Amino acid sequence: TVDWAAFADAWRGLYQPLLSEVREGRRPWVPLDQLHREGLDRVLAQFAIAGLDEAEIADLVRVWHRLDPWPDAVAGLERLRRRYILATLSNGNVRLTVDMAKRAGLPWDAVLGAEVARAYKPSPDAYLTAARLLDLPPGRCMMVAAHYADLVAARGQGFRTCYVWRRDEWGTGE
Repeated sequence: TVDWAAFADAWRGLYQPLLSEVREGRRPWVPLDQLHREGLDRVLAQFAIAGLDEAEIADLVRVWHRLDPWPDAVAGLERLRRRYILATLSNGNVRLTVDMAKRAGLPWDAVLGAEVARAYKPSPDAYLTAARLLDLPPGRCMMVAAHYADLVAARGQGFRTCYVWRRDEWGTGE
Protein backbone atom coordinates (compact mmCIF):
# COMPACT_ATOMS: atom_id res chain seq x y z
CA THR A 1 0.00 0.00 0.00
CA VAL A 2 3.06 2.28 0.02
CA ASP A 3 3.39 4.87 -2.72
CA TRP A 4 6.97 3.88 -3.57
CA ALA A 5 7.53 6.86 -5.90
CA ALA A 6 6.58 9.21 -3.06
CA PHE A 7 8.80 7.18 -0.72
CA ALA A 8 11.78 7.52 -3.08
CA ASP A 9 11.11 11.24 -3.56
CA ALA A 10 10.91 11.78 0.19
CA TRP A 11 14.19 9.93 0.73
CA ARG A 12 15.92 11.81 -2.06
CA GLY A 13 14.47 15.04 -0.67
CA LEU A 14 16.52 14.57 2.51
CA TYR A 15 19.80 14.40 0.56
CA GLN A 16 20.60 18.12 0.47
CA PRO A 17 19.35 18.95 3.99
CA LEU A 18 21.51 16.17 5.47
CA LEU A 19 24.54 17.25 3.41
CA SER A 20 23.99 20.83 4.54
CA GLU A 21 24.32 19.81 8.19
CA VAL A 22 27.86 18.58 7.43
CA ARG A 23 28.79 21.40 5.02
CA GLU A 24 27.68 24.06 7.48
CA GLY A 25 29.60 22.48 10.38
CA ARG A 26 26.48 21.62 12.40
CA ARG A 27 27.76 18.07 12.62
CA PRO A 28 31.07 16.32 11.96
CA TRP A 29 32.02 14.71 8.66
CA VAL A 30 30.30 11.39 7.90
CA PRO A 31 30.24 9.39 4.65
CA LEU A 32 27.22 9.62 2.40
CA ASP A 33 26.14 6.05 3.20
CA GLN A 34 25.57 7.14 6.80
CA LEU A 35 23.51 10.14 5.68
CA HIS A 36 21.50 7.87 3.38
CA ARG A 37 20.85 5.56 6.35
CA GLU A 38 19.68 8.44 8.51
CA GLY A 39 17.39 9.66 5.74
CA LEU A 40 16.02 6.16 5.23
CA ASP A 41 15.27 5.80 8.94
CA ARG A 42 13.27 9.04 8.82
CA VAL A 43 11.36 8.05 5.69
CA LEU A 44 10.58 4.57 7.01
CA ALA A 45 9.02 6.23 10.07
CA GLN A 46 7.21 8.83 7.93
CA PHE A 47 5.63 6.10 5.79
CA ALA A 48 4.96 3.86 8.83
CA ILE A 49 7.07 1.03 7.45
CA ALA A 50 8.16 -1.34 10.21
CA GLY A 51 9.43 -4.87 10.64
CA LEU A 52 12.58 -4.63 8.54
CA ASP A 53 15.66 -6.23 10.05
CA GLU A 54 19.10 -4.64 10.00
CA ALA A 55 20.22 -6.61 6.93
CA GLU A 56 17.17 -5.44 4.95
CA ILE A 57 17.73 -1.82 5.96
CA ALA A 58 21.42 -2.05 5.03
CA ASP A 59 20.42 -3.50 1.66
CA LEU A 60 18.04 -0.59 1.09
CA VAL A 61 20.82 1.91 1.89
CA ARG A 62 22.99 0.18 -0.68
CA VAL A 63 20.38 0.73 -3.40
CA TRP A 64 22.40 3.89 -4.14
CA HIS A 65 25.35 1.58 -4.96
CA ARG A 66 23.24 -0.16 -7.62
CA LEU A 67 21.98 2.77 -9.67
CA ASP A 68 21.88 2.26 -13.42
CA PRO A 69 23.83 4.71 -15.57
CA TRP A 70 22.12 6.82 -18.20
CA PRO A 71 21.96 4.76 -21.43
CA ASP A 72 24.58 6.87 -23.21
CA ALA A 73 26.95 7.29 -20.25
CA VAL A 74 29.32 4.34 -20.63
CA ALA A 75 29.91 4.84 -24.37
CA GLY A 76 30.43 8.57 -23.85
CA LEU A 77 32.87 8.03 -21.00
CA GLU A 78 34.81 5.42 -22.96
CA ARG A 79 35.13 7.86 -25.85
CA LEU A 80 36.34 10.66 -23.56
CA ARG A 81 38.76 8.34 -21.77
CA ARG A 82 40.75 7.87 -24.99
CA ARG A 83 42.04 11.44 -24.61
CA TYR A 84 41.35 12.54 -21.05
CA ILE A 85 41.72 11.43 -17.46
CA LEU A 86 38.30 10.51 -16.12
CA ALA A 87 37.67 10.84 -12.41
CA THR A 88 34.51 11.03 -10.41
CA LEU A 89 33.90 14.06 -8.26
CA SER A 90 30.93 12.65 -6.42
CA ASN A 91 29.42 13.29 -3.04
CA GLY A 92 29.15 9.52 -2.82
CA ASN A 93 31.64 7.73 -0.60
CA VAL A 94 34.40 5.75 -2.27
CA ARG A 95 32.75 2.33 -1.82
CA LEU A 96 29.45 3.60 -3.23
CA THR A 97 31.21 5.01 -6.30
CA VAL A 98 33.34 1.90 -6.83
CA ASP A 99 30.29 -0.36 -6.54
CA MET A 100 28.41 1.75 -9.10
CA ALA A 101 31.38 1.69 -11.46
CA LYS A 102 31.86 -2.08 -11.19
CA ARG A 103 28.17 -2.82 -11.72
CA ALA A 104 27.71 -0.41 -14.62
CA GLY A 105 31.12 -0.67 -16.29
CA LEU A 106 31.97 3.00 -15.72
CA PRO A 107 35.55 3.48 -16.94
CA TRP A 108 36.94 5.82 -14.27
CA ASP A 109 40.68 6.36 -14.01
CA ALA A 110 40.25 7.58 -10.44
CA VAL A 111 37.55 7.73 -7.79
CA LEU A 112 37.69 11.09 -6.08
CA GLY A 113 35.13 13.25 -4.39
CA ALA A 114 33.71 14.15 -1.04
CA GLU A 115 35.11 11.30 1.03
CA VAL A 116 38.62 11.84 -0.34
CA ALA A 117 38.40 15.61 0.22
CA ARG A 118 36.38 15.30 3.45
CA ALA A 119 34.15 18.01 1.98
CA TYR A 120 30.81 17.78 0.22
CA LYS A 121 30.16 19.70 -2.96
CA PRO A 122 29.74 22.61 -3.45
CA SER A 123 32.53 23.22 -0.93
CA PRO A 124 35.60 24.55 -2.76
CA ASP A 125 37.73 21.86 -1.10
CA ALA A 126 35.85 19.12 -2.98
CA TYR A 127 36.87 20.57 -6.34
CA LEU A 128 40.34 21.79 -5.43
CA THR A 129 41.33 18.50 -3.81
CA ALA A 130 40.46 16.63 -7.01
CA ALA A 131 42.56 19.00 -9.12
CA ARG A 132 45.47 18.76 -6.68
CA LEU A 133 45.38 14.95 -6.58
CA LEU A 134 45.38 14.82 -10.37
CA ASP A 135 48.28 17.29 -10.41
CA LEU A 136 46.34 19.69 -12.61
CA PRO A 137 45.53 23.36 -12.23
CA PRO A 138 41.75 23.88 -11.94
CA GLY A 139 41.68 25.50 -15.39
CA ARG A 140 42.80 22.18 -16.91
CA CYS A 141 39.91 20.32 -15.27
CA MET A 142 36.37 20.10 -16.56
CA MET A 143 33.38 19.30 -14.40
CA VAL A 144 30.73 17.49 -16.43
CA ALA A 145 27.40 17.25 -14.66
CA ALA A 146 23.63 17.15 -14.98
CA HIS A 147 23.31 19.34 -11.88
CA TYR A 148 23.64 23.02 -12.54
CA ALA A 149 24.72 23.87 -8.97
CA ASP A 150 27.75 21.55 -9.31
CA LEU A 151 28.82 23.44 -12.39
CA VAL A 152 28.40 26.87 -10.82
CA ALA A 153 30.53 25.81 -7.86
CA ALA A 154 33.18 24.17 -10.06
CA ARG A 155 33.40 27.23 -12.27
CA GLY A 156 33.85 29.33 -9.13
CA GLN A 157 37.03 27.33 -8.45
CA GLY A 158 38.36 27.83 -11.97
CA PHE A 159 37.15 24.59 -13.55
CA ARG A 160 35.78 24.44 -17.05
CA THR A 161 32.24 23.12 -17.11
CA CYS A 162 29.94 21.07 -19.32
CA TYR A 163 26.22 20.71 -18.64
CA VAL A 164 24.55 17.46 -19.69
CA TRP A 165 20.78 17.86 -19.76
CA ARG A 166 18.85 14.89 -18.42
CA ARG A 167 15.12 15.39 -18.98
CA ASP A 168 14.07 12.80 -16.40
CA GLU A 169 16.69 13.59 -13.75
CA TRP A 170 13.97 14.57 -11.26
CA GLY A 171 11.28 12.20 -12.55
CA THR A 172 9.14 12.00 -15.62
CA GLY A 173 6.90 14.93 -14.65
CA GLU A 174 9.57 17.62 -14.90
